[in-house]
Amino acid sequence: MIQSLSRRTLAPSKPVGTLADDVREGLLKQPMTLPPKYFYDAVGSQLFDAICATPEYYLTRHESALLARHADAIIQHVRPDCLIEFGSGVSRKTRYLLDACPRAEYSPLYVPFDVCADVIDTAGNELMRHYPWLKVLPLVGDYGAGLGNLALGGSRALIVFLGSTLGNFDDESGIEFLHEIRHTMRAHDYLLLGADRVKEPAMLHAAYNDAAGLTAQFNLNVLEVMNRELNANFNLQTFRHYACYNVHAAQIEMYLASAVNQEVAIADLDLEIKFARGDAILTEISRKFTLPSLDNLLQRAGLSRVAHFATPDDAYSLVLARPDHHPGFPRLVK
Repeated sequence: MIQSLSRRTLAPSKPVGTLADDVREGLLKQPMTLPPKYFYDAVGSQLFDAICATPEYYLTRHESALLARHADAIIQHVRPDCLIEFGSGVSRKTRYLLDACPRAEYSPLYVPFDVCADVIDTAGNELMRHYPWLKVLPLVGDYGAGLGNLALGGSRALIVFLGSTLGNFDDESGIEFLHEIRHTMRAHDYLLLGADRVKEPAMLHAAYNDAAGLTAQFNLNVLEVMNRELNANFNLQTFRHYACYNVHAAQIEMYLASAVNQEVAIADLDLEIKFARGDAILTEISRKFTLPSLDNLLQRAGLSRVAHFATPDDAYSLVLARPDHHPGFPRLVK
């Protein structure tokens, strides 16, 4: 019989805005913006899972293929006794790493770290059924709320941050977040990072404008979140999903554009927002990297690349990094 999970909560170590704070700040400035974290209510999470299975959305397939191919080398090199995953969700891709552990004769503690307690409890119990040797210690919290209260378990941890989620941070906040991770790490800890690469704009455009319209539904759902949580009256029929690749910034930019002149009331904030036709809310960026730009980002955060695994066409990368200033670390791959 599977024992119940002993879940912990990570207390924030810095102030983080609520939905109300972020909507008030983001929609009263130009250009209008919203943080992408509000995509992931129950409906949004289901839609994102469906997006990952679309033929256009290559990211999940590429990352999974790299993990399947290189998980053994990663586990054998790191030799972790603790594996902590930021934004773990249903822990689907983590299984490649867990599969590699018995082959290397390691049985690390797994710490899924996510904002949704129900999701990580369900995933954790399923993993323990599948891996009888595995102990799971779920951690509930928002990694965007600071990592000052995070203590890594064991003596050698592998921090996992997949899905190219780093691309949702702009340059300054990305460095700040990686720097926070660096400060939690000890001499023998490692970071495994998934990163999408710069590629043909047509391929990028297709990935964020799938033919089935799932990404459009996913984007528009954030308006439903505001309607439900803040008593707003956004009419989803009068907004359009728009995603484009900004070549100069090397990033996808995802917008919700008003199709008409309209006024939206957000009752809980006592706000009325006027939209002219074509006015848009920036809901997400997804930065794309070159290997030099990834190295630069890591170095500015006090980390250095130990290994790099890429798809044959360099469309996607997994990067294994460690804290700087520890010359005793061997390099797995130059």
